[in-house]
Formats: sequence, structure tokens, C-alpha cells
Amino acid sequence: MDIEISEVGLRDGLQNIDRIMPTTAKKAWIAAEAATGVPEIEVGSFVPAKLLPQLADTAELVAFAKTLPGLKVAVLVPNLRGAETAIGCGVDKMSIPFSVSETHSQANLNKTHPQMFEQIALIVEAVSEQRPAARPKFEVGLSTAFGCTLEGPIDEDLVVRTAERAIELGADEVGLSDTTGYGNPAQVRRLAKRIRAAVGEDRLTGIHLHNTRGQGLANVMAALEAGLTTIDSSLGGLGGCPFAPGASGNIVTEDLVFLLEAMGLHTGIDLERLLAVRAEVQAALPDETLYGFVADAGLPKGFAYARQGRG
Repeated sequence: MDIEISEVGLRDGLQNIDRIMPTTAKKAWIAAEAATGVPEIEVGSFVPAKLLPQLADTAELVAFAKTLPGLKVAVLVPNLRGAETAIGCGVDKMSIPFSVSETHSQANLNKTHPQMFEQIALIVEAVSEQRPAARPKFEVGLSTAFGCTLEGPIDEDLVVRTAERAIELGADEVGLSDTTGYGNPAQVRRLAKRIRAAVGEDRLTGIHLHNTRGQGLANVMAALEAGLTTIDSSLGGLGGCPFAPGASGNIVTEDLVFLLEAMGLHTGIDLERLLAVRAEVQAALPDETLYGFVADAGLPKGFAYARQGRG
């Protein structure tokens, strides 16, 4: 079984730290991680620079990443304007975060649910106007799907209805997002299965998890059991949501690769080279704490990848 890992550290990680990483260092990170075999990298977000100056160079990063053979280039977009910019830059995939918690939706994007559905419809129209070869995949990320630091528990029926509406409006797929680290394996398994039954298995294949309460890799296992095959993660566990208090780091890419490969699930990623990239990122962000167990413990004696010829 092949599992696709989508690296989100350059967006979700860097948006949550005060330091602005130099564009040259970001490009070096993208190139080095792509060379390890990581198939998809979310390089940034088309949000106003005054809100997230850490991501102001996203267009330049997209242009650079598009020169790397075989790499799928993804971005986050907050609205139609951001989507139009992303389309113009030639991204392969763009995601809009739809906070199922309406309180978080207004704090994060200043939009109600009806306004968000309107944006989705407009983005679908903008994508459809492009020639087929230039159309990026458009995903609606179901943020705060498992709980919200502002509202608390989220009604699972509402999550399912939101997914159904997004697909009805023409989104290519939806993604589950545990923005605040509320999720547990039983929730992940149950909700993923419900949504896939409602919208089609090919319309929900990915999940974005945070390790806020230590459930990250356990939730990965539940997602795999539910049939999901794309997992977001962040190098060194960098990440969080500036507009969701207490939403700390993403699951660690290095630990995720080790888990999957050790179980015989092929990622195509060279873990030794990935650990070297981690060291480069740490050098570029000397004041930031990177997380993860594999980097500290090293690979065990006799460790074997799921498939020889890892690329």
C-alpha cells in the first residue's frame, strides 16, 4: 500500500512562529525535501501579507517549486482572490479552510458558513474556466472537524453535511482537519467512514492532524483503517493555528515516515536524507524547537524500508 505524505511545514509551521524565514532558506528547504522523495509540499498561503508576513513570498516559492520535477505544489487559499492568484501561479492543488465551527470561521477568515459556501462556488467557477491541463485540484478542508478551542465539541452531523455541500458545489474533494488537536482515534475512524459513505471514497482521501494532546500518530492509524491514504505532516512538528488558541504542532514528518515504512507502507521517502533536511531547517531557525522521536533516537538497527529503491 502506498501512502502519500504532504509536507505542510512551510505553511502551517512558519505561519505560527514570529521569525520570518528568508526566502532563500525556504527554497533550500523545498528543494532538499523534494529530493528525499516527498511527493507534495504546501509551500505557503495566499493571505494578505499584513496578516501573515511570514508567508508573503508564497508566489515566488510556487514559481521555484514548480521547477522541481515530480513535485506537486500546494497552497492554502482563504477566498476567491487568493484562489485566483494561486491559479495564476500554476499551483497543482489549493485548499480552502472551512471551519465547521462557525465561531472559528469568523475568527480565522471573517466569514459565516453561507459566505464560505459562496466563496467555494465562486472558486469552482474560476477553476472551471481554466483549460483542463491548467486546473488545480480544489480541496475544501473541514477545519475544526473534531473540536474547537472556541466552541468545544463539534456536531458530527454538521461535519458530514458540510462535506456534502462542498462536493455538491463542485469541489474536487474534502479533507478532514483536526485543527486544535481534539480528535481521538475512535472519532477519526468514525467520522472518516461517515463522510466517505456520504460523498464517495474518492472524495475524502486525506487528513490533517495536530499532536496537541499526543494523539497524532494514533489518529494516523485510525485514518489508515478508515481508508485514507494522504497524510499531512510538518518537518520537526512545526505548526499551529494563530487564530485557534492552544492549537499546537502538527504531527512530525520524520516520525510519520518511520511509522509507515516500519509497518510496510510505502512512502517513497528516504528517511536518512529527511533527517538531514531537518538539521538544515533547524540551522535556519536556531531559536525554534523542533519535535520528534526518530531524530533523537535514530533509526533502529536492521530498519528496512517497505520497498527497496525508495523513490
